[in-house]
Amino acid sequence: MINVTKPFLPPISEYNEYLKGIWERNWLTNNGPLVNELELKLKDYLLLDHLLYLTNGTIAIQIAIKALKLTGEIITTPFSYIATTSSVIWEGCIPVFADIDPDTLNIDPKSIEERITNRTSAILATHVYGNPCNIELIDEIAKKYNLKVIYDAAHAFGVKYKGRSIFEYGDISTTSFHATKVFHTVEGGAVISKDPELIRIMSKMRNFGHSGPESFELVGINGKNSEFHAAMGLVNLTYIDRIIASRKQQALQYNKTLATLNVKKQFILEVTEWNYSYYPIIFETEALLLKCMKELNDNWIFPRRYFYPSLSNLEFVTNYETPICNDFCKRVLCLPMYYTLSTEEIDFISRILLRSQNN
Repeated sequence: MINVTKPFLPPISEYNEYLKGIWERNWLTNNGPLVNELELKLKDYLLLDHLLYLTNGTIAIQIAIKALKLTGEIITTPFSYIATTSSVIWEGCIPVFADIDPDTLNIDPKSIEERITNRTSAILATHVYGNPCNIELIDEIAKKYNLKVIYDAAHAFGVKYKGRSIFEYGDISTTSFHATKVFHTVEGGAVISKDPELIRIMSKMRNFGHSGPESFELVGINGKNSEFHAAMGLVNLTYIDRIIASRKQQALQYNKTLATLNVKKQFILEVTEWNYSYYPIIFETEALLLKCMKELNDNWIFPRRYFYPSLSNLEFVTNYETPICNDFCKRVLCLPMYYTLSTEEIDFISRILLRSQNN
């Protein structure tokens, strides 16, 4: 069976070396030494000044919304995982959906500006498949209307935009270290900001608002992560360059073997150093997607419709007209991609797709 992804697992002996230290210290959570070490090494690898390691990427978005004291409406994308939208609602705000750009699949700045009202407090934009948003235009709009900007960079570990980490942009960037991501800690996430005061506030928020053993500065939640998760991150970080390089080779092989497949590809901005987090293809029709998907499934190959359905069509949100997203989300299919995926398996997947198109 070939799934859309398979978590990278390092040699168990390397993970066990960290476990021995955890057993010796008997320090399992609550900002332990491995959590601190992981934060330092992530900042060093990503060339960041500040980063806070959290329970997951959803908590990261929720803490970002809370730290920025957002209220009212948050303009966001309908083409993302549901956590982007559900976090807005969970924090008592209203998601307002702008449409997407048909080339990058990211939120369209023009549509953002059309959705702004006197109740708008922020823009929450996803770097879809790790492809950077139109950062300059979003920043221009935010300054014009005095809005905060949060980037959901769940897919974007290691991505650089104009030579800088993609995490450096916006008031706060959030990311996910879930097991399915390019870099993972089994479960995990992070918030990043260039503002030291925001980092200080979010650091308190992730630990119940503690400012000391018996004092509390603000309302917080349990957004901490454990030593066991940090240990997995520390081992996996030593493999991340190899992981990204292997994904690049897989993408190049797909490009070659699927050169005659009648699909559209996502446009990656030229100033981007991408991480090859997904391999999406966009069919001409949903019917053709479903036909190809059935052929793949019949051969025990399971791609995924990331992201379907359009979040603007969920039953618990206010519906907004997002015709481009409504169209594209029906036609996008992400093909299998993971560290141990072989060239033979990619050839097999490609042959099935080409055969399905021609039958």
